[in-house]
Amino acid sequence: MRAPALAAPERPTERELLEAVARELRGRGYRTYLDPDGADYFDLAARRGDEVGLVEGKVGSATAVLGQALRRRAWADWVAVVSASERRARRLVDRTSGRRAAVVGVWSYAHGRLSELRAAAPGSEGPQDPFVATRARFRQLLDDLDNGTLAPGIRWSRVPSEVRRASGGRGFAEWRLDELGGERD
Repeated sequence: MRAPALAAPERPTERELLEAVARELRGRGYRTYLDPDGADYFDLAARRGDEVGLVEGKVGSATAVLGQALRRRAWADWVAVVSASERRARRLVDRTSGRRAAVVGVWSYAHGRLSELRAAAPGSEGPQDPFVATRARFRQLLDDLDNGTLAPGIRWSRVPSEVRRASGGRGFAEWRLDELGGERD
């Protein structure tokens, strides 16, 4: 008679990954925002003083989450990814030593334990930094969330234009930021 096969450990959900990272970052003195834009474009934002970081989580492909982090690095001082597989995260560290990817922090969350395999580093700085205004805008959006001038649930990213419903009206989450009191300096 054969022994029963051992069940594979249950893989955490993306939300569980991000909640584990949020707990860790709060322990380091950061204020955290899960899905701050209401559209799941930014998975997790973290802020400590003027420093802002973004963390992208993925249960599956580590390569896909690295691409997401690289696209979002303009918004924050640092970006990191978290994977549900320590093996995938280690492979990602080994394969990404180039100038652009090496600044992306790589973490894993497996078996209820969060491990930081590579620390996140600033992606741009100095007088040639092309993202100063973008990061300032992101900080302002987080300030607006904190002080209540931006209601949670309004989609403030990846919305190039308004979305019209068949009825001609728009739902609450479909208003663009520039329609909620004008442009900011």
